[in-house]
Amino acid sequence: MNYNKILNIGLVCISTTFGAITLGHAENSVLKKDVNSQKEWVGKIAPAFKLQDQNSKWHSLSQYKGKWVVLYFYPKDNSPGCTQEANQFKALYPQFLKNNAVVLGASLDDVKSHQKFSEKLGLPFPILADNNHHLATQLGIVRNLGITKIAKRESFLIDPQGTIVYHYNSVNTQSHAGQVLADIQKLSKNNVKPVK
Repeated sequence: MNYNKILNIGLVCISTTFGAITLGHAENSVLKKDVNSQKEWVGKIAPAFKLQDQNSKWHSLSQYKGKWVVLYFYPKDNSPGCTQEANQFKALYPQFLKNNAVVLGASLDDVKSHQKFSEKLGLPFPILADNNHHLATQLGIVRNLGITKIAKRESFLIDPQGTIVYHYNSVNTQSHAGQVLADIQKLSKNNVKPVK
């Protein structure tokens, strides 16, 4: 009886240790994948797009040549985190303009949904309707949630020549807008691109 008990405890310890090693390896793989996906876009030309905003006005990347472009994707209009993030960009929007930058929000919601969301918050910048998932798919940031799809909360900072200089794949809705603004100011001041 004691021998069986000791054997069972030993097996539990071995399986727990093996599980922890496997989990640790999986976490490392996920972390490496995140770092690699972030670097994947840095230094590359941003994909061209033509999308409508909340007022049915068309926007394309080419019309912003010569300006910094903040392209921030968010999951869903009117959700708490997305509202908070949009309000942060709204509060700092005059500073973005002073730094030769445009802010473009984007999600997979349609124009009508964006219109309600924008009016509710009084957003001064365009939010693009990528409801065909074309741009989000190109950037690799579509997440499947069963029968529905959303864009991951990720942002891209595009320099005045159209090159992606930062890919933010980990976004804090309270501080992200300030972080992007600081990055634009730093890059503009130093006139250098970040190291890959």
